[in-house]
Amino acid sequence: MTQHLDPRSPWVISTHDLGKRPGTMRELSLVLPAPADLGVDMIGVPKDAEVELALRLEAVMEGVLVSGTAHAPLSGECARCLDPVSSDIEVELQELFFYSDEDASEDDSLLDGELFDLEPTFRDAVVLSLPLSPVCQDDCQGLCTECGIKLAEAGDDHRHEKIDARWASLQGLMTENDNDQEK
Repeated sequence: MTQHLDPRSPWVISTHDLGKRPGTMRELSLVLPAPADLGVDMIGVPKDAEVELALRLEAVMEGVLVSGTAHAPLSGECARCLDPVSSDIEVELQELFFYSDEDASEDDSLLDGELFDLEPTFRDAVVLSLPLSPVCQDDCQGLCTECGIKLAEAGDDHRHEKIDARWASLQGLMTENDNDQEK
């Protein structure tokens, strides 16, 4: 059983103007709300953020070829220092939506009558383009592994005395002996 698309959904677009006449084309400029859960662990497109789309819909023999660009804001956190990070992303989109499953293979996208859903195409393009480890600055030093302070704020003289765990119990003896010798 095929699931029908809801024409009221913002990411569902009609191809009615094209008909099934190869060679017909139209261009669209849309601003749509970003879908939920669009990102990776450290960064993503915030839900309902404005996504600017510049699309070209072309009727071809097998279906409708959709191509264009999408521009969206990003927000997340730096993978090194955990400070907030914000930027923009622009991705290229291209997908052929087939008229019937006779022309398409198992993984291809199909038109639902005159409608297609652009969200999966947009989602794939954005997620594949996101940095897995975003940084606030290219030279971000991150956090101290011992105390968690930002290394950029800690200064060059920030150090921690490292005691080998095998000798740690002797550390107390040394202090006691030093105190005894002072008496």
